[in-house]
Amino acid sequence: MSKKVEKLAKQKQLDHFTQDAQGALMNTNTGTGINDDQNSLKAGERGPSLLEDFILREKITHFDHERIPERVVHARGSAAHGYFQVYKDLSKYTSAQFLKDPQLKTPVFVRFSTVAGSRGSTDMARDVRGFAVKFYTEQGNFDLVGNNMPVFFIQDAMKFPDLIHAVKPEPKNEIPQAASAHNTFWDFISIMPESMHMIMWVMSGRALPRSLRMMEGFGVHTFRLVNDKGESHFVKFHWKPLLGVHSLSWDEAQKISGKDADFHRRDLYDAIEAGAYPEWELGLQIIPEKDEHKFEFDLLDPTKLVPEELVPVERVGKLVLNRNPDNFFAETEQVAFHPAHIVPGIDFSNDPLLQGRLFSYLDTQLTRLGGPNFQEIPINRPIVPVQNNQRDGHMRQTINKGTSYSPNTIGGGCPFQAGQDMSGFVSYNERIDAQKIRGRSESFFDHFTQARMFYNSQSQSEKLHIVKALQFELGKVNIPEIKERMLTLLHQVDSDLATQVSEGLGLKVVTEKKCPFNHSVPADADAKDYDSKPIKSKVLISPALSMTNTVFDTIKSRQVAVLIADGFDGASLKLVKSQLQKQGAQVKLVAPRLGQFKGDDKSTVEADESLFTTSSALFDALYVPGGKASVEALMQEHATYEFLKDAFMHGKTIAATEQGEQIVQASCQCPVTKENVEFKPDNGIILNEQKADDHFVEQFATAIGKHRHWSRVK
Repeated sequence: MSKKVEKLAKQKQLDHFTQDAQGALMNTNTGTGINDDQNSLKAGERGPSLLEDFILREKITHFDHERIPERVVHARGSAAHGYFQVYKDLSKYTSAQFLKDPQLKTPVFVRFSTVAGSRGSTDMARDVRGFAVKFYTEQGNFDLVGNNMPVFFIQDAMKFPDLIHAVKPEPKNEIPQAASAHNTFWDFISIMPESMHMIMWVMSGRALPRSLRMMEGFGVHTFRLVNDKGESHFVKFHWKPLLGVHSLSWDEAQKISGKDADFHRRDLYDAIEAGAYPEWELGLQIIPEKDEHKFEFDLLDPTKLVPEELVPVERVGKLVLNRNPDNFFAETEQVAFHPAHIVPGIDFSNDPLLQGRLFSYLDTQLTRLGGPNFQEIPINRPIVPVQNNQRDGHMRQTINKGTSYSPNTIGGGCPFQAGQDMSGFVSYNERIDAQKIRGRSESFFDHFTQARMFYNSQSQSEKLHIVKALQFELGKVNIPEIKERMLTLLHQVDSDLATQVSEGLGLKVVTEKKCPFNHSVPADADAKDYDSKPIKSKVLISPALSMTNTVFDTIKSRQVAVLIADGFDGASLKLVKSQLQKQGAQVKLVAPRLGQFKGDDKSTVEADESLFTTSSALFDALYVPGGKASVEALMQEHATYEFLKDAFMHGKTIAATEQGEQIVQASCQCPVTKENVEFKPDNGIILNEQKADDHFVEQFATAIGKHRHWSRVK
């Protein structure tokens, strides 16, 4: 990090807006000392309160106005501070300084979110996740505002209000919250074939991430990188998590939602507090300007991705989140992202969805944050000084001196225009020669090829997840015609997919059904275009789209539950816990009650959770040590069997030693045999008739690293 940026970043973190009340005396917002903050001013001890009590009025007024309008979408969010550092000089492609200097650590603030739910909704909704990164660069702020999926539902921003109105709760009863499983959403989708690629992603495990730290991020749109010579390359932005891409099952997500609706928020916060800093690598798909039209899809179509088989993702830098916000409202809630916040060296494409976002996000901030001065809120401030002729407005904080117009002579002509030679922003000089038209290119009208590619790229367990998700979602729809239209669309993605979904709905697939009000084809197109066969794609299967090909070689920050009661095998617990923690796992002791427990070696431990306050759904793996008294006590608790049964059904790694095998056998319907005693990577059941040893722990850790044993997932 350059000294200049380091100083500015430090000022941003430690300026006078960041307050610590320790040792301070209380005063009003104008600085007047307060000697009593607990009693209002009254006319006598039992008399009326007096209107002149300015301290009471200030306190109550501020409280009455503490809440601001929540975001229409992405209302439920979590965030963290960190930094980004590029691996090598990318000046060949861009003049953006933070992508050119490998010594530079650029401060960032990253916000993750769900889309459809309100601020108070669950983290575990089946939904797209927002992945927004604010870079505080020395050329100004750059906001990369994306999602954890590389495509979107619609091709044109004109449809965005309709999409959100459809996915929000039903207007008559505000039900369901944070869920797409209802009539209006699927009614909209069933007559929008352009959404089918996105539907495959949303019905997959990508919509139920294990952790915000274990999901990919995408810029979604095609952007431009522009170098100092004015040369342009198209670019797709990717964030690749170093922990791998991992998900939950739907049953698991629902149970977590009941036990801990803040699961993702807590997981992110706790990991950072524990020093297990989340990390991603920035990946770029760079496409020369001359290759814009070489693909069998349109680069400007946000419902399409560029397969990595055609354009590999080059990993160019690392993002590290290492500090939690000090105040959720001041930072996470007030942060304002906007796709139009760019810096020299980065520019837009003509993606019609992106073009609409360039207006929408600014308009949103004006409503949410009270006016045009939202950039002066500390979390939104750039680290470079702001100099322009903008003045006044609601909640203006900067005290400007001098002239407020340009050109001028009174102020010596200041502030001067930066100009291209002084790192001023210059839009890419793209040649445009066209007629005004409300429509879209014919290259936007293949709606099924990439949806089919995504589905065919999934493993069998991932395909089953999609089938079950569609059965659940469409099972909540009570208008038969909507379900029939969706089955027709699914048939064009994959006939077996449609058949399996239809069986769960008790319906037949109608392959010739035409779609009413189909706004996704040209106005003069024959209605049969709805059922037309897509063009042949060069990439039929893309392994990068399956989570089975992600990172499985680490147990860092994985949560491991150990079931104990009085009389547990102290030596085995000590060995397993210490060795797993050395590899970065978090080990929690779960017992029939809270409090202290004694081992068979006279050691004493404190339970972290009780069986009644937690669930195996909140953990990645579990271990049952031996100890006759401990196992007998655990087997007296009904919750023990539920804990293990769910872990088995959810494909978690389960390990046991000595008498602990009895609980596994009784709970999981998994007979203890010689075949089971030996480590089998596919079933994730690690049993040992003896005490734990180094070999046992090694097998256990290897199985945990596989994240999930999908053959057992119900």
